Amino acid sequence: MSFSPAELEKHCQTIIESPRIKNKIVVICEGEIQKNQGRLSPQSYKNMEHMPDANFYKACVPRWWSQQRPQFFNCGDRKDVIDTYFTLLNLHTQDSSRSYLHPDKLFAIIDLDLQIQNFDGYIFADTEEIFHNLYNKFKINDKNAAAHRIWVTGLIHKEAYFLIPELQSLFNNFPTSPLYKKSSLLLNDIYVDMADATISDIDLRNNLRRAFDRIRCCPELDCSDIEELQSLWKHKFENSKDEAEKNELVLALLTIKKAKTYWNQVQPSPDWTRPAEIFREQLLLEIGRFYSEESSDPKYHIPFFLKTLYEFV
Repeated sequence: MSFSPAELEKHCQTIIESPRIKNKIVVICEGEIQKNQGRLSPQSYKNMEHMPDANFYKACVPRWWSQQRPQFFNCGDRKDVIDTYFTLLNLHTQDSSRSYLHPDKLFAIIDLDLQIQNFDGYIFADTEEIFHNLYNKFKINDKNAAAHRIWVTGLIHKEAYFLIPELQSLFNNFPTSPLYKKSSLLLNDIYVDMADATISDIDLRNNLRRAFDRIRCCPELDCSDIEELQSLWKHKFENSKDEAEKNELVLALLTIKKAKTYWNQVQPSPDWTRPAEIFREQLLLEIGRFYSEESSDPKYHIPFFLKTLYEFV
């Protein structure tokens, strides 16, 4: 949404003056902020955790975390989140008497994306440095996790976490069957479609060296150009009998190929009578519940991130 300077200050002031954050961890994330007649309103912040994005992250909070659960706030796009993070700290420093924020309990999570986001005045220079320090072989590096206040997703976007292989059984058993291209949702179909589209992905082609560097832990995909990447990936994926190898190939793909377009093609079966967006929201909450049970495993980035925050309670 891109805040104006005045909107950014008002946005941050509203957060730090909210009694709801007192003694709690605050996690700011990407996502839409509702406006009332084009303006930010206090009511929008009261409803924030029911908005997509913040609502999903809230659903991922480990089940065992029952007291002083974190507060989540949508803050626009990736740049808006970063601007919000540093403005919150600055406003608190300028006048802590009006702030319920505890600076040590403020965290941000943003999409990795293919473009780099730079930082001023942070321990890491940019999102790429964070990624390589925080992740190793598609898992969170537990030894480094607690040093991070700004987290990037290990997969390219939040939407990639909606499509990991382990979720196939959830889709199979969801009360209203999810469809992809008017057929039962099979994640393998999506992966192949994503791989097929790599060649025409201008964003990926323009950032190929960076993408290759992110998946260098996957020797099966050691290649020099995007055509070879597509060919190697499809050959390995379609011929491998090793489930662990196939899952690694999927994670490599979800680290470099945007998934939002494919997630948005997931539709309810014809017996669903409400908007498809509501169906996907309900499906997301179920996915969040899946992650809420997986906080001890560093291969599940989001719940492990939230488990890491618990020590700051």
